Amino acid sequence: MNRLLIQLVLILTLACPLTAVATEEYANQTGRDCAACHVDPAGGGELTKAGREFGDTLTKTTPKPPLSATAKAFRFAVGYLHMITAFLWFGTILYVHLVLKPAYASSGLPRGEMRVGIASMVVMGITGVILTRFRVDSPELLLQSRFGILLLVKISLYLVMVTSAAFVVTVIGPRLRRKSSGEAQPVGGGEMSIEELGLCDGKEGRPALFAYRGTIYDAGQSRLWKQGNHMGRHQAGCDLSQVLSQAPHGAELLEKLPAVGHLVSGVKRPSPLHERVFFFMAYMNLVNVFLIVLILALWRWW
Repeated sequence: MNRLLIQLVLILTLACPLTAVATEEYANQTGRDCAACHVDPAGGGELTKAGREFGDTLTKTTPKPPLSATAKAFRFAVGYLHMITAFLWFGTILYVHLVLKPAYASSGLPRGEMRVGIASMVVMGITGVILTRFRVDSPELLLQSRFGILLLVKISLYLVMVTSAAFVVTVIGPRLRRKSSGEAQPVGGGEMSIEELGLCDGKEGRPALFAYRGTIYDAGQSRLWKQGNHMGRHQAGCDLSQVLSQAPHGAELLEKLPAVGHLVSGVKRPSPLHERVFFFMAYMNLVNVFLIVLILALWRWW
């Protein structure tokens, strides 16, 4: 079904005739700004008297059929969809990075945001190809005009974002989820930092470990530590050395639980490589969003 939809879009794109719009290529021929030929200083849309006269000369030298009403409506619909998708995609990125922070997804990519991102990238790619086909009618325009060069930069940034997203979804995401579920955390033996201990809170199938006076105990098999919670007062994944005085029993009951390691106090271990790659790509895509918006501003107002 998806392949059929893509083929239909490509057929419609090839079937739509292109118009001889006065792009930067023609502005370079005259040495004048877009405002000399268009009512809108940014270019496009209604022409001034000078623009209509110049358009007549273009028609005489390079006659091209104008866009039909159907083609104009199709181009408008595609452009509108392109903009709406960009707002949705970039808005999600800005909200997650500036409000929630990337740590929000460091334990696994939320499925909702992941679906929005994938759908947005697909729609942006298809609509971008169609709009480029309407605007660019020669390879020279991409390499010899300011519009074309900025378009190539914009496409490159988009491809970087798509590539990094694919890598995060297929490689980084599964590793983050394994860490969140406790699969990557050893239950016994070795030393653990306080950060690593915090991952073993007994919830959602994770190990239920706690520390007491530097020793780490496994409470996962104790009926008094269901879901990593002891009597509704103490939670696994913590150092309980300072709260034992509040308990109605002494340390002898703790020592009946299996000791599985030692707490390394005052030492923070570096994050795993896949976590550092995740944060790097997250902030890289945030920068890419600002760069793409900068390109749009240059198109419109520079």
